Amino acid sequence: MSSEKLYIEKELSWLSFNERVLQEAADQSVPLIERIRFLGIFSNNLDEFYKVRFADVKRRILINQERGGNDNSKHLLTKMQSKALRLNERFDALYQELIRDMARHRIFLVNEHQLNDTQQIWIQKYFKRQVLHHMSPVLLTEDINLIQFLKDEYAYIAVELKKQEHTQYVLLEIPTDHLPRFVMVPEQKGKRRKTIILLDNIIRFCLNDLFQGFFEYDQINGYAMKMTRDAEYDLSREVEYSLIEQMSEGVSQRLTAMPVRFVYQRDMPEAMLHFLCKKLGISNYDSQIPGARYHNFKDFIAFPNVGREYLEYKPLPPIRCADFDGYANSFDAIKNQDILLYFPYHTFDHITELVRQASFDPKVFSIKINIYRVAKDSRLINSLIDSVHNGKNVTVVVELQARFDEEANIEWAKVLTEAGVQVLFGTPGLKIHAKLLLINRREGDDIVRYAHIGTGNFHEKNARIYTDFSLLTADAEITNEVRNVFGYIENPYRPVKFNQLIVSPRNSRKQLYQLIDNEITNASLGKKAKITLKANNLVDKGLINKLYSASTLGVEIRMVIRGMCALVPGVEGVSDNIKIISIVDRFLEHPRVLITHNDGDPQVYISSADWMTRNIDHRIEVATPIRDPRLKQRIIHIINIHFTDTVKARWIDKEMSNSYVARGNRKKIRSQIAIYDYLKNVEKQAKKKNESNA
Repeated sequence: MSSEKLYIEKELSWLSFNERVLQEAADQSVPLIERIRFLGIFSNNLDEFYKVRFADVKRRILINQERGGNDNSKHLLTKMQSKALRLNERFDALYQELIRDMARHRIFLVNEHQLNDTQQIWIQKYFKRQVLHHMSPVLLTEDINLIQFLKDEYAYIAVELKKQEHTQYVLLEIPTDHLPRFVMVPEQKGKRRKTIILLDNIIRFCLNDLFQGFFEYDQINGYAMKMTRDAEYDLSREVEYSLIEQMSEGVSQRLTAMPVRFVYQRDMPEAMLHFLCKKLGISNYDSQIPGARYHNFKDFIAFPNVGREYLEYKPLPPIRCADFDGYANSFDAIKNQDILLYFPYHTFDHITELVRQASFDPKVFSIKINIYRVAKDSRLINSLIDSVHNGKNVTVVVELQARFDEEANIEWAKVLTEAGVQVLFGTPGLKIHAKLLLINRREGDDIVRYAHIGTGNFHEKNARIYTDFSLLTADAEITNEVRNVFGYIENPYRPVKFNQLIVSPRNSRKQLYQLIDNEITNASLGKKAKITLKANNLVDKGLINKLYSASTLGVEIRMVIRGMCALVPGVEGVSDNIKIISIVDRFLEHPRVLITHNDGDPQVYISSADWMTRNIDHRIEVATPIRDPRLKQRIIHIINIHFTDTVKARWIDKEMSNSYVARGNRKKIRSQIAIYDYLKNVEKQAKKKNESNA
C-alpha cells in the first residue's frame, strides 16, 4: 500500500469545489453578467460552508476540549481558514476587475461618492420615499445582546457617531427583504450608459437624513459587517412535543446560535471591531475576515442585465419529450414505455402536468409523494390539494429536516394538513431524501401503479438550473417496490425486501459493494471491467476503499464529481486506474448515476443518494435500475459526453489544483451544450418516428 495520503479532508475538498465556481467568475469566455452572478453563487456557497462545515469542525474542537481529548481538528480548522481567506482575496480582486469590465460596456456600479448633483438629489428622494420607513437603528450599548439580535442572512452597516471625545455605535440592517439590492439611477437624457447603485450605498449617502435631529455628532461613518451562525441545532426529545414543534424550536435555536464567522469592512476602526467581537463572543476558533465594503454577495446571483443580450447566456428553450406525443393522457404514454426526462434540458412541465391530470382523473384514487424541497409557488402542491378536493387519498411525506428549507417545509406541512392531505414526517433522525411519486389508478379490474423515481427534488425553479434525471414508469416490479418504500417510510422497523431498488439505509451499502465486487471478479477473470460514477459528493471511506481495491485489481474507474471528493486519484499501486473530472458550468450538475460494464451488459442506476455515509446509512434514499435498453444507452451516451468536455471539465487530483482538462488539438466541446444538442436531436427523431407511425 502506498505511503501517500489516501483521503482528502472533505472540508478542504469542498473549498476546492467552490474555487471551481470562482474560476467561472474569472473565465473571460463566460458572459460578463454571468461572471458577476458566479460571484454571488460563490458567496452563497461560502455562507453555507461556514454555517455547516466550519461550524461542525469548531464543534468537534470544543467537544474534544470538554472531554480532554485531542485530534487534528485544530490543524484542519487552520487550513480551512487559510484557504478560505485566499479565496476571499481572489474574490475581492475579481469583483474589482468585473466592475471595470462593466464600465467598458457602459454599465456603472457606483458608490455614494460617484454620484453627480442630479443623482444625489434623486437618491435623497428615493431614500425618503422608499427606504427610510424600513430603517430601525439599534443602539449598541454595553447591555445589548448582539448575538440574539443579529440575523444570520443579513448584511449590516455599523455606524460610528463621533462628538469630540465621545463615540456612539449604531447598527443598521440593510432591508433587502423589502427593497431591491440593486437600484437603477436615472441618467441625463442622451447619455448611453446605465448606472446602478447598491442599496447599501444609498443608506451610506443618507446617514445624515437618518440621524440628524436625534443625535449630536461631528463625524458620521458607516462600515459593512455580517455574521454567520452555526446552522445545527438540538431538537427537544420530549415526548409531548410533536416533530413539527421540535423542528420549529430547532429553527428558532439556529436563529440565536453562536457565530462562526464575522466579516467586517477592513478599514473599520480598531475600537469598533474590538467592541463588536466582544459582544459577539468571537472565539479563537471563529473566522474574523476583513473584507471590502459589500457583504451578502449572494444577492449578486440575481444581478440584473441592463445591457446587451450577449452579456448573459443565451436561453436554451426546454425540450418537450416526444414520448408523450399522440396519447390521450400522460398515463397512456407511461404505460406504453418507460420515459426518461433530463432537466433542465427537458421541461419540468411534464411532471407538473402528470400530477395535474392525476388530480382530476376519475380513475386515480390515491397519490403518494416525497417532498424535500419545493418552489415557493408550487403548481405541484396546488395540484395535490386539488386532488383532495376531488376525493382522492393523498399522502405527502414532508422532510422537515431539509437543511435551510425547514421553515418553508413546516409551513407547507401546515397548508397541506389544513387542506385534508395526510402528511407524514417519517422518523426523526432519519432524513427522507428519496424523490418518489406514486399514483394508483383503477383500470378495469386492475390497479395499475405509475411511479416517478428521480435524482432531484420536485422543485419547478431548481428544475430550470439543476441537471437531474427522472424516470417515469408503470413497470409493475418497480412500482410495487416504490409502494414498499412508502410503507417502509411509515414503519421503518418492519421487515421489507427490495429486489430491484437500492434503498438506503436498507440495502444500499451491500448492493453497491456487490456491484463493485462483480467488476472486480470480471477483472480477475481477464474480462473487461469498468465503473462509471457521477455524483455530487464522494466521501464515504467504505466505498472509497472498495474503489481503491477495484482499481488495484484492474477495474477501470472514471467519475464526474461536482463537489467534495475525498478519494485521491492517481496514487501509484492504489488508484492508478481512477480518473476524476468535475464540471462547473451554467447548470448545476446534480444527478447521481452508476454504470457498471457487467461483462458487456451494462447496469445503469439513477439515484437520489450521494456516496456519503449519511446518504448510505442514515437517510432514506432510492436508486432505480434503468431497464429499458433504449433509455439505458441514452444515459450512457450522456455521461460519455461529459468525458469529452474540453471547455468546462477540471481534473480532480491529489493537489486539488483544479486544472482544466487540456484541449490539445481536439475541438471545443462544452458538455452541457453538447447534451442539449444531443437530446434535441433525440426528440426530433422520435417526433418524426411518431408522425410516420400516425
